[in-house]
Amino acid sequence: MARMNAIDRFIGEAEASGLDIEIQRYPDGTRTAADAAAAVGCKIDQIVKSLVFMADVRPILILCSGARRVDEEKLAEYIGTEIRIAGASEVRAATGYAIGGTPPLGHTVPLKTVVDPHLMEFEEIWAAAGTPDSVFPIQPKELVKATSGAVVAVTR
Repeated sequence: MARMNAIDRFIGEAEASGLDIEIQRYPDGTRTAADAAAAVGCKIDQIVKSLVFMADVRPILILCSGARRVDEEKLAEYIGTEIRIAGASEVRAATGYAIGGTPPLGHTVPLKTVVDPHLMEFEEIWAAAGTPDSVFPIQPKELVKATSGAVVAVTR
């Protein structure tokens, strides 16, 4: 039941952000970018990884292409302070969701969001919808608008 609540909560937040999304569920899971790409039938590059980093005590969300990795030096330079990957409890506290199902918006606290420019190369990308077995398709420009994200090259 808690899993459905996470999806329902996310749908409400997405609609409040002006998005009309269609969530798809995959019983085998979409926890990793590779799992999600296989389930959806798209390139791994089209999967949005929602990664939380800590800049001192502030959580920052990076929406990263599934085939890329965050370059922590580039991210630290952009943010202007040292950063580190957030732990599971920090991710849940900042977003309200567990790792593997963290959606790109609708979080517990407003998060500064950075979007990987590589995602902008696709007509459609797929992001987590609140649980490790749910995703939704979205156009990159819609994602940037809904998250108020800054498109900045912080990946490799």
